[in-house]
Amino acid sequence: MDEKIINVDGNEIIITAEGLDEIEINDIIIEDAEEPEGDLVITAKILEVGLGEVYPAVVVVEDGYFKEVIPIITDDDDSLDLDYEGVLIPGFIDSHIHIESSQVTPANFAKAVIPHGTTSVVADSHEITNVLGVEGIDFMINDGKKVPFDFYYAAPSCVPATPFETSGAALTSSDIEELLKRDEVVALGEMMNFPGVIAEDEEILKKLDAANRLNKPIDGHAPLVTGEDLVKYASYGISTDHECSTFEEAIEKQKLGMNIMVREGSSAKNMGRLLDVDKRLNYLIEEEMAGNIEIDNIDEALAVPPFDFLVCDDINARDLSKGHIDNLVKKAISLKVNPKEAIKMVTLNPAEHYGLNSGAIETGKVANFVLVDDLRNLNVSKVWVRGEHVFDDGEVLFDVESPNLKNTFDLDEVSPEDFDVIMEMEYVSSLMDETTNVFVIEAYDGDLITGKSEETLLIKNKVIQSDLKKDIIKIAVVNRYGGNNVANGFIKGFNLKKGAFASSVAHDSHNIVVVGTNSEDMAKAVNMIREKEGGLAVVSAEDGIEEILELPIAGLMSDKDVDYVGFKLTHMIELSHKLGCTLSSPFMTLSFMALLVIPSFKISDKGVFDFESFALSHLIKQYLV
Repeated sequence: MDEKIINVDGNEIIITAEGLDEIEINDIIIEDAEEPEGDLVITAKILEVGLGEVYPAVVVVEDGYFKEVIPIITDDDDSLDLDYEGVLIPGFIDSHIHIESSQVTPANFAKAVIPHGTTSVVADSHEITNVLGVEGIDFMINDGKKVPFDFYYAAPSCVPATPFETSGAALTSSDIEELLKRDEVVALGEMMNFPGVIAEDEEILKKLDAANRLNKPIDGHAPLVTGEDLVKYASYGISTDHECSTFEEAIEKQKLGMNIMVREGSSAKNMGRLLDVDKRLNYLIEEEMAGNIEIDNIDEALAVPPFDFLVCDDINARDLSKGHIDNLVKKAISLKVNPKEAIKMVTLNPAEHYGLNSGAIETGKVANFVLVDDLRNLNVSKVWVRGEHVFDDGEVLFDVESPNLKNTFDLDEVSPEDFDVIMEMEYVSSLMDETTNVFVIEAYDGDLITGKSEETLLIKNKVIQSDLKKDIIKIAVVNRYGGNNVANGFIKGFNLKKGAFASSVAHDSHNIVVVGTNSEDMAKAVNMIREKEGGLAVVSAEDGIEEILELPIAGLMSDKDVDYVGFKLTHMIELSHKLGCTLSSPFMTLSFMALLVIPSFKISDKGVFDFESFALSHLIKQYLV
């Protein structure tokens, strides 16, 4: 918005983007006007996020919308009788989130984030959709309707993400089109199958066409895609990307018209690289030298972020209990982004992109707003959703109902032998101990991208052994949907010294993924999850450890609140660290070892997967000869 015209006591006043301080209205102040009427009337300082201005105003809410927002024009702020100290700002919007990754239901998610100023999300529920199909989406929508919070959804575009894994459901282009017609579905979810887009897969193009015909934005997911492939990918109207891991990657995508989501979740933390101050500064200088921009004040130019949104993508309950979008805004500010611009990235920008009638304190908008102490510290004291007061000085003002549960597991009990990697007879010349070269997944802390290395491992009685001195342990994925197949591999980066831990959260198909130093503990961890119909398990026979965080809702979510899940998850992480694991978020990292659409070497229930060839691969090098 470039200007606003209001009437105060019969006088027309024009407020422009140049700032309220330049407007002289003599002695006209709001106290001379008629008393406004509505369901809720608040006199306070507000942030007009479009103009980037803070000024006192009377905010009138009726039927869940801003009926009037009337600026108070005065040269004596101290004389104003304000209802609250601090500043009213629009409620935060997390424009790319997988609620299931928090391991709580939508209703409990809302209860967790409202104290941090979040009032809306655009959720891509492809996790539960991979398990239950449309029934899973219906569960998420209906559970969210039980609480005062604005849940919007993206129709999952890739269920399953690839044909190289077993999922519990599949969505066709016809399913996608029907979902996109729903009011609460505001976008086509992240198009992870970018090889299919580039190769012009017919079914994928039908999904993209449906979104374009229905005027729904298309979210992207194209890690490390560049050059002509990226140009072709973006040409189908794919308008966002949250997988950028370098500044240069983000700029290339932005120049093709893609809106860049700066991600800072529990496992993938990209903000430090994407908003790196030196890189932003050098980029501004290069752009000015190339004649693409003019800079009057370099500090002011640097304070405007080069990208569009701040998102969490995946955040676990432990981190969620400590903060949400407010923490992302604070971190952006610490990287020299102007506080008003950082707030814009989580309010007006996502609202405009996804067509949400919110994101600003403005007449006619949905009345989602937050009272904070100031724009830098962002301490939240009160929150309103659609005009309803839902949080007040540390207390959430609504309750959450328990959800209905459903068993989604169909697998037999596993045995330790299922996790032995056998070297076939023709490759073993004798019963003497030998060695073989295997391909190993390399996991990195704080990153979804993995590496691939070739390692030499010992064979004993035809079973390939782990090597703890090299930090090489076993990893396996167990089909939970009736196939009972187990795929085995090796991984490094976890630094596990004993025991095993497992998860029924394994992106995106959510079979059971397990890592361990021995087959016995791995089998026990998987069987505990099977028995409880979902969860995170830690086992060490040596230490007498058998612990599980139960996730009975599709094997993804608890029926408890975020405080319980966060406390229990913290305990599970501590147990994994006791076994030697050094990852900061071990269960989140483990869950992404099965995500085949992220480079470079992963594993599914069908075997190890090489991203470069986008095909299943042999684990043992000799088998390629």
